[in-house]
Amino acid sequence: MVLDRIDIALLENLQEDAKQTNKQLSLKLSLSVTAIYERIKKLERAGIIRKYVALIDRAKVDLGFTVFCHIKLVQHVHKSVVEFEREIVKLSEVMECYHVSGEYDYLLKVLVKDMDHFRDFMVKKLTKLDHIGSTQSSFTINEVKNTTALSF
Repeated sequence: MVLDRIDIALLENLQEDAKQTNKQLSLKLSLSVTAIYERIKKLERAGIIRKYVALIDRAKVDLGFTVFCHIKLVQHVHKSVVEFEREIVKLSEVMECYHVSGEYDYLLKVLVKDMDHFRDFMVKKLTKLDHIGSTQSSFTINEVKNTTALSF
């Protein structure tokens, strides 16, 4: 699907505030409410808009400690990869998991309450997974940029 300038403007507005009404969007983009509705439905059907979510302030729900974990598998074979990925998605502390190139096989973004919570996660959950050869963790000092909005 090719996005025109109105689709892009619509997506930018929805990324800023997905709770805007079609009427509000129609006024901003100088289109009818029906045209806005149809464009949004087209973007949803095309899979460009996957879902709508609320962004939660992590610190206010006591999950303000962010850790990045590099994971190296014992063997980088199909069975190990499939089994590791099947298990890692079940861990609620893991917010993001990427299969990466380089020295490590995976990069995890983990949200926990504090260092004690992270230690508990490592000992009771992460290191109990089969196929993990080694881990290396980096703890955030300060979040400089964190956005969910894509630029077009």
